[in-house]
Amino acid sequence: MSALGGARGGVTLIGALLASSALVTIAAAGPASAQAQSSPPADNAAALSEIVVTGTRIRSSGYTAPTPTQVLGQADLERAAQPNIFTAITQLPSLQGSSGATTGTFSTSSGQQGLSSFSLRGLGTIRTLTLLDGQRVVPANVTGVPDISLFPQLLVERVDVVTGGASASYGSDAVGGVVNFITNKRFVGLKTNVMAGVTTYGDNHQWLAQVAAGKSFMDDRLHVQISGEYDWEEGVPAGGFGEDAPGSRDWYTTATLVNRGVTNDGSPQYLYREHAQAYQYAKYGLISSGPLQGTAFDQAGNPFQFQYGGGGVPSRAANGAVSGCYTNGGFCVGGDLSGNVGIGTSLQSRLERMNAYTRVGFDLDANNEIYATFNGARVESSNQPNPGAATTNLTMSCANPYLPASVVAACATAGITTFGYGLSNALLPRNISVHPTRTQYRFVVGANGKFDAMGKDWHYDAYFTHGRNTTNIHVRDILLMPRYRAAIQATTVGGQIVCADPIARASGCVPINIFGGRPPSEAALAYITPKNGPYQHSVQKQDVASINFSGDTFSLPAGPISLAFGAEYRRERYHVQGDPYGDGNTDSPNNADYPADPVLTPSGANWFAGNYHSGAGKYSVKEAYAEVDVPLVNSEGTGKANLNMAGRWTDYSTSGTVYTWKVGATWDTPLDGVRLRAVTSRDVRAPNLSELYAAPVTTTMPNFTNPFTGGALTVLQNVVGNPDLKPEIAKNATLGVVLSNPKWLPGFSVSVDWYNLVLDGGISSLSAQQVVNFCFAGLQQFCGAFNFAPAQGTAFVNSQTFNLSSIKTNGFDIESSYRFELPSVPGRFTVRALATNTRKFVTNPGIPGAVATDSAGQNSGATPDWKLLAIQSWDTDHFSFSVQERWFSDGRFGNTTTEYVECRPGGCPVSTASRPTVDYNQMSGATYVDISASYKFDNGLQVYGKVDNLLDRDPTPSPQTNTGLDANPALYDLLGRFYHLGLRYSF
Repeated sequence: MSALGGARGGVTLIGALLASSALVTIAAAGPASAQAQSSPPADNAAALSEIVVTGTRIRSSGYTAPTPTQVLGQADLERAAQPNIFTAITQLPSLQGSSGATTGTFSTSSGQQGLSSFSLRGLGTIRTLTLLDGQRVVPANVTGVPDISLFPQLLVERVDVVTGGASASYGSDAVGGVVNFITNKRFVGLKTNVMAGVTTYGDNHQWLAQVAAGKSFMDDRLHVQISGEYDWEEGVPAGGFGEDAPGSRDWYTTATLVNRGVTNDGSPQYLYREHAQAYQYAKYGLISSGPLQGTAFDQAGNPFQFQYGGGGVPSRAANGAVSGCYTNGGFCVGGDLSGNVGIGTSLQSRLERMNAYTRVGFDLDANNEIYATFNGARVESSNQPNPGAATTNLTMSCANPYLPASVVAACATAGITTFGYGLSNALLPRNISVHPTRTQYRFVVGANGKFDAMGKDWHYDAYFTHGRNTTNIHVRDILLMPRYRAAIQATTVGGQIVCADPIARASGCVPINIFGGRPPSEAALAYITPKNGPYQHSVQKQDVASINFSGDTFSLPAGPISLAFGAEYRRERYHVQGDPYGDGNTDSPNNADYPADPVLTPSGANWFAGNYHSGAGKYSVKEAYAEVDVPLVNSEGTGKANLNMAGRWTDYSTSGTVYTWKVGATWDTPLDGVRLRAVTSRDVRAPNLSELYAAPVTTTMPNFTNPFTGGALTVLQNVVGNPDLKPEIAKNATLGVVLSNPKWLPGFSVSVDWYNLVLDGGISSLSAQQVVNFCFAGLQQFCGAFNFAPAQGTAFVNSQTFNLSSIKTNGFDIESSYRFELPSVPGRFTVRALATNTRKFVTNPGIPGAVATDSAGQNSGATPDWKLLAIQSWDTDHFSFSVQERWFSDGRFGNTTTEYVECRPGGCPVSTASRPTVDYNQMSGATYVDISASYKFDNGLQVYGKVDNLLDRDPTPSPQTNTGLDANPALYDLLGRFYHLGLRYSF
């Protein structure tokens, strides 16, 4: 990871724990490696020994939890040289599938563009719990995940990453693990940071400015800290049409899996091909079916014969087939690629981030503090999902007055009055853009400290937090489809070209010419792409009250029994409102921004994309937990062993009571530096507000199959939440061995941990047809989701989420580091490596007839077989230099429902939906080299620089069965070589 990477390699991850051989011992052990200071003074050793890391609630001197925990210190985060520390942390091998500014840019409707959220083990962002100072943060999306870019970052002194289930300690969502940001609560002084960055292609300019100050008053009893930061990231704009990548990048090749449509002739069904061409449309328009098929139009509107790839010849049939090409999916290979739209997606969202944070703490006495914090932040981002708005299956009239005379004559000769048509809509002068703005306010009041009970010190922490996140999403320059369909159908009335539909004409319709690339008039653009485009306003609120205690009880021969316990109450709620044209109620006469229009569909879904819907929901949670650590043995002959156990009772207002637990142990063996650790746990993820109370989306299905009668009927498909969902249940297990700072090699540590996770009752969605078919097959739990004969209204089917799927994954985490000095050479050297091996990641959709698939090693996803981070660094008192390699292994194509079977003609098995055959199924891995250096002057000024992806390694194509962006930003670097330069000052 770059936090490791740009940083002095070996000091990363476990922070500056490697600053001394004593700390190396702690670091290799895992969870107790949370110390964030590079070189703690001797008189601070006692304080360090009581630091509690996120893998446990126990606070006891010398205690080491059994759950592996990786830690990044402040110095590591600084050396990463990233404007958002999220980017640094996600490069840890165990973090797989996280979202960020380079993911989701192809999306218009998801609402998650620019959202920075972690995913551990490839289990998704919804199964990783992210905390700030051990406290939950209000979600930035209805899925329940926070936005890390809204966190205060300059005062973060360490980040704990727990790579195992932690629900017994922290509650719901900690299935894959926990990422906990710890801030410096006693910072005194002033520090600033300014940084600039740019890619080697001259784009994604970045500017970062940060400042933090802290001061003590009233004889060091009152502590005040403030920080502020501004981050501007230009993003990487989209390319154009065809294969025109942004800047001088040349790696985009429209790699696609074309479907032959034949499954049982001994040859592969899918063929890997580059330079794929969708033959249903062209850049400025293409007659796609009928006698004139193959007639295209240039920018000036002149007709010409379209060049199909692979020598394709149009059949001129009603179905628009092209001989020599692939009917299934509609692709040729080569030819005129100018209308392709896949590279017209932002490679990184533009992002502007502002953050303010303050903490005020007052010491009641030497051991007890009350405090309050406030965090206000705003993040604005924007992305282009694709250029134009490719539209197919249009039926155009030969009498359209915009049609060239030669084409009108050809219609007459062929004896037709209409023809099929498709275009990329490159005639539109402005492309679709999505603009999310997230504004967050979070308040915390609390108290912490210690007190004496029964002659023992007991620690406590109590707090109340209130958070509010408001997200507004605006989509601009997008087609309002009913108006677009009305505007393209033109006629002549009184010598004037007008819209053919008199109702549309009376409602302000302005005709447009889609035969060629002449931009529509401003009046026409205002009609088909109105200024008030799709809009979503959502508000998330969170209230949490928590109290926790930790201390030692009575003693056993091996040491005192440590206990932690506490309780928590949490309330989550949201409401979301979509615009009337997307949500419905388009006939409302009182909405000035979205006036009534008889052309539009009253039920909504009128936009090309971004049809947001309104909804609301809430739930509350009551929890209580206890954790105990029992020392089993502690002697020179047997070593030191501890048993750790935890349990949590949780009551959800929506789904009732659920129990989670953890049992683990550690054994510092008599062997020099060898520790064994093991832990197993039962963890949960409760359904989020989106899954419980999703804003309903209704679509009409005119030819829905009724399995009870064998006939067809028209139904309304309602995509809705399911308030009857139950929590997902996961079983986690980890076994590990650690060698830490042995006498025969001081400064060396290595750990190997095997993990295994089984998740049942996974929440997944079904289509309307699947819901009805399952009821027909006798699965009664689905029979209440539809009604074909309601007393009023139209037959409907509720397409909902259910507790159906399961996930099984296992593998290994490996860490190794060696810190040493060389005679006559100043400074310290560190060599470090971290790796994650995903041996299996099997997803079973839980649907009758569906087959489980293993996505481990699918480099089109997030879980390659191996991910490795290697760092080599040299540090002196003033100078630092490091080299980092980020690597992941070769893999293959696929997704969570498909495992492609590679085979050659004559030797292929029958191709199936879950295991389709393909002629090529290989994706090469990648190695990225980063270098960084810094110099610190005696006056506190530090200059630093960093180069990411030094060798400018291009992404490997990740083909899909369409002409979308053929690259996977979850694994591969899409931006290229990146330069960072900055200055820090502190005193």
